Amino acid sequence: MIKKIKPDINNSSLVKKISVFDETGNASETFAIEEKPISIYLNDTHIVTAMTIGDYPEYLAIGFLANQNILNINSDDIPIVEYYNDIETVVVRTKTKTNFEVQEKNKIKTSGCANGTIFGNLLENFEKYKILNSSVITAKQIFNLYKKINLLPSLYLKSGAIHGCLLCTIEEPLAFFEDVGRHNAIDKLAGFMIKEKVLPHDKILYTTGRLTSEMVIKAVMMKLPIIASRSGFTAWGVDLARKSNITMIGRLRGRTFTVLSGNERVRK
Repeated sequence: MIKKIKPDINNSSLVKKISVFDETGNASETFAIEEKPISIYLNDTHIVTAMTIGDYPEYLAIGFLANQNILNINSDDIPIVEYYNDIETVVVRTKTKTNFEVQEKNKIKTSGCANGTIFGNLLENFEKYKILNSSVITAKQIFNLYKKINLLPSLYLKSGAIHGCLLCTIEEPLAFFEDVGRHNAIDKLAGFMIKEKVLPHDKILYTTGRLTSEMVIKAVMMKLPIIASRSGFTAWGVDLARKSNITMIGRLRGRTFTVLSGNERVRK
């Protein structure tokens, strides 16, 4: 049985009530999403400081390291992950020293869309990550899944200014993570899959954000055969999806969508 996760919309540490004025000058109140720095360490080495809403830091850390190709994690040898709330730090501990070396001094991974994520030499060997999975999904299943996703409670509905990523079967959402950056949300999802030992071969990634090159690379690292979004896509994202044989579905709205790659997995 896969552990199901969804946003805790009643967690007061994730949103803040603030006083504002409307266009007529009348005082009012609204909600703003919180963001805070979380430092991620691999053993004794500081890897990055991520601006995040702060929930599920353990998933975020291990997912980030895996998606960046810093750690190659075996399901039988999952690293120990420790979170120190008082200093907002996550430490991922491996049994032996890794081959990873920090090539730059401390980097800040911002919450903005154009974050400075670096994939090293991953792109040089991208073809070896080709998705050979033969999973299929029908148009009806896509629309039904999209409807279920839209009915889920979310922090976005309360405060806005946040992205979401969901891991789904063809029938239902399994895990739903939100964050100020879509890269954080998908890293938390990756960490969830690693820690909970969720197999990717029959799963679907849905994201509220754009299907960019970064999102495709992370999905391929997670070995997910199908990714979908209500938003648009970039040309490089489409190119990488085609090179990796991943099925990319964009502009999923109402009763329409666009298949950018891997059309053989989408049935009428």
